[in-house]
Amino acid sequence: MGDTFPEVELVEVPRKNEPMLLEAEDDYDSKRPQWGNKAEFILSCVGFAVGLGNVWRFPYLCYANGGGAFLIPYIICMVFAGIPLFFLEVSLGQFMSRGGIMCWKICPLFQGIGFATTVIMSLCNCYYIIILAWAFYYMFNGFTSVLPWSHCENDWNTENCTTNFTNTGENSSLVDPVVEFWKFNVLQITDDIRDIGGMRWELAGCLLLAWVICYLCIFKGVKSTGKVVYFTATFPYIMITILLVRGVTLPGAVDGIKFYLIPKWERLLDGKVWIDAGTQIFFSYAVGLGALTALGSYNKFHNNCYRDGIIIACINSITSFYAGFAIFSILGFMAYEQGVAVDEVVDSGPGLAFLAYPKAVSLLPVAPLWSFSFFFMLILLGLDSQFVGVEGVVTALGDLMPNIIYKGYNREIFIAVVCFFSFIVGLFMVTKGGMYVFQVFDFYSASGLVLLCMAFFETIAIGYVYGGFRFLRDIEFMIGYKPLGRYWMLACWCFFTPAISLGIWLFFCATWTPLTYGDYAYPIWAEAIGWCFVMASAIMIPLIAVIKFLQLDGTFSERMTILITPILKPHQVAGYMVTEQSYPMDDKYASNSEMGTQTCSDLDPDNPPPPYGEKGSVF
Repeated sequence: MGDTFPEVELVEVPRKNEPMLLEAEDDYDSKRPQWGNKAEFILSCVGFAVGLGNVWRFPYLCYANGGGAFLIPYIICMVFAGIPLFFLEVSLGQFMSRGGIMCWKICPLFQGIGFATTVIMSLCNCYYIIILAWAFYYMFNGFTSVLPWSHCENDWNTENCTTNFTNTGENSSLVDPVVEFWKFNVLQITDDIRDIGGMRWELAGCLLLAWVICYLCIFKGVKSTGKVVYFTATFPYIMITILLVRGVTLPGAVDGIKFYLIPKWERLLDGKVWIDAGTQIFFSYAVGLGALTALGSYNKFHNNCYRDGIIIACINSITSFYAGFAIFSILGFMAYEQGVAVDEVVDSGPGLAFLAYPKAVSLLPVAPLWSFSFFFMLILLGLDSQFVGVEGVVTALGDLMPNIIYKGYNREIFIAVVCFFSFIVGLFMVTKGGMYVFQVFDFYSASGLVLLCMAFFETIAIGYVYGGFRFLRDIEFMIGYKPLGRYWMLACWCFFTPAISLGIWLFFCATWTPLTYGDYAYPIWAEAIGWCFVMASAIMIPLIAVIKFLQLDGTFSERMTILITPILKPHQVAGYMVTEQSYPMDDKYASNSEMGTQTCSDLDPDNPPPPYGEKGSVF
């Protein structure tokens, strides 16, 4: 156990406000890679945060939750939680120069957050890439003169398949060929998760191809990743724009866009809408996964992470909103064509994007060319998110065991092992019953339950234990100026974000309903497996805290003092190092421990006490 969770090197109880300084990793710091330039970091963050969650997950959640009604809680969660958390994680990684686990040396008591996010990201890596396998399959099947999902003359089509819908609303049994291609050719889905069926070998081959490409993109670290994202993060916007232009010119597109924008106010009383909105924000912004701290950790210490973080977060949500117009204009056309309401045109779920988008490209001139371009775009969106996700896991574990993983070619070998085992797990999701398994992973491994939990404890650790104002001053020290909106960030870290996270989490528990796929209800044992995914990550926070507490000597108070004392390196406290004549904390400033951690209340950000050191400027 000691090898996995190394003992704290300094056990002397620190003086009030004094961080413990760590110098043993200087050699590792000098060898740790950094981004080649700012563009590589920004594009990597954009490529990771702007991914399939924007053009795949956001539309189907929006569709399932009443269109415009979903946008209201989405925007609220974005402003009060998504953007502040995104910035917190990126700046934490940059400040500590460490990935998802070791960055929490800033608050050792909560280092379990790092282990929890690594577990979540590992599970996400196993199922997220399945979407790429589907995209590869569509792309390869589009290498024909006529797209196979544009007509009903295929072996898998049923007698209900038709491309000649009327506008009477009396032909509800008729099915669009794009739907049958998805159900009967791509998935060949069984009736029950107990009937896993045979392997879909074509999908298994596509999954292997996706993992091989992912490995080749990341096995050399950020030096190779930073170059790939120049293309993978920019091309998708061109393709989405083309699909949007085509979509809005189709009959019925206005109805789809109205469904997208006009809220059904009664849906706001449905707790699931709020839960899905909060979950989508955390999933889309990639917060609570540890990958953003990994990306930030490769920045130079004085990089302007504040500006970068705000830009990237805004691009993320704008992309989701933009892609929604493309999806719903096409859904409006499909509803017009079939003579039904927009919310009845297809089954909502993970396959929505593989129904609406293929339908759109089949309507374009020279459809096979546009089909290739679109699915190539989808692959790029997924790949840059996938290889940053794998990089997040590798960085977290690499920082934990640098002398092992970063020795010789061990890093390349370790990445290969991670990719291989993730591929093996993913094979269960490319069977004929694989969609049921995929749903369990998607619903539980990165569910609102765990992501909201991570968000809550991250803000508690930074806002109250380390000190929200202290961290804000650390950011000022890194970027060289007091950022605009610092009052807002401080308020969100300390009040709004944890309140929203806890509120939605309680709502989630109170209104929880078993997982379904369409009309299919999962058996209890499948639900139990899903809850094991939840507990595998959540249990890490108290478990690591207990382990670290037991590793220390001294009284309860002395141990807790050490566990809430940041373990920093000299350059992280440069400019306001502690001296014998430490600046005493005035009574009007709150202290929540013997070490003088400043809480978020009663602080004046324009005239604060120094975070830990002498009187005077932080610089």
